[in-house]
Amino acid sequence: MLYHIFFPLRDIFSPFNLFQYITFRAGGAILTTLIISFIAGPYMIKKLISLNIGQTIRTDGPATHHAKSGTPTMGGVLILVSSVVSTLLWARLDNRFIVWLLIASVWLGVLGFYDDYLKLIKKNHRGVSGKFKLFWQIMLGVFVAVYLYFFPSNADYAMSLNIPYFKDLAINLSYVYFVLIIVVFVGSSNAVNLTDGLDGLAIGNIIIVAFTLAIFAYLIGHFHMANHLRVTHVAGAGEIAVFLIAVVGSGIGFLWYNCHPAEVFMGDTGSLFLGGVMGLSAIFIRQELILAILGGIFVIEALSVMIQVFHYRRSKKRFFKMAPIHHHYELSGISESKVTIRFWIVGIMLAIISIVSLKLR
Repeated sequence: MLYHIFFPLRDIFSPFNLFQYITFRAGGAILTTLIISFIAGPYMIKKLISLNIGQTIRTDGPATHHAKSGTPTMGGVLILVSSVVSTLLWARLDNRFIVWLLIASVWLGVLGFYDDYLKLIKKNHRGVSGKFKLFWQIMLGVFVAVYLYFFPSNADYAMSLNIPYFKDLAINLSYVYFVLIIVVFVGSSNAVNLTDGLDGLAIGNIIIVAFTLAIFAYLIGHFHMANHLRVTHVAGAGEIAVFLIAVVGSGIGFLWYNCHPAEVFMGDTGSLFLGGVMGLSAIFIRQELILAILGGIFVIEALSVMIQVFHYRRSKKRFFKMAPIHHHYELSGISESKVTIRFWIVGIMLAIISIVSLKLR
């Protein structure tokens, strides 16, 4: 919005020329989300406490988690609102990727909010059914796939999957690529949801993933840099960096309250939309496989649940002490803070490995 207001006035006041630069607007976006988080955060937490919107803790989980019972949840509203408001202020609203990311944020945010609403306010501990949640996630994934069929990010590679670490290597998947879009989008959304189980764990890794994807988006959106690095250029993708940096800021702002011991949890309101927009960003910049590496923590968390369910159905025994895997480590005697920080360290290592792919081609 600010771009559309001030940039046309650059001939009248030359400093307004700064609004053309993605880096300047990304800086404004992160500052805006931090300010919103620090101002609105305490009020939101007090409001959630007054409404008695508290987390219910599993009785079969680690004993240290019982003290978390009653901690206000639905803090994802803060992440969602600050990210969307900041993006509306600092991003170019005529950019098609920004429009889709805003739609996905609101779509999944409302879906997650409804789930939290049923669980925490209506006291329906199951919330929305898994089928209901999956249906609306898949529906949005289908809309994105149909859109990219008619308006691909890069027409020369419309149905191709880029293989990282190799020069000019892409596999034409034909129409299977659009199935992959749905799988990546839905899988990302649910993987972050499963990871949200320890103080700061999910949001810390989201900050790492969002910041790294912002680097990719900026470089891929820059024609000369993309050609130099031999990555698929996507016109307009640089603007995605503004959105992702806004998410980084909202994540840092939320982590201020979510670090151990957490004053608030994000709930499905935050986790569903955060995972979804990470997946969507990777799809738009044609880095689906890099997301699997970069978001390795989320992949491992999701796989641990799948392995646990599969193994239990076959043998009636647990493969892990508890799934997702972060609880397994807790029950093995590792403190919550240590598990979280070690997962962050692994996330940073995966980010470095991902960035290295830009040169190993």
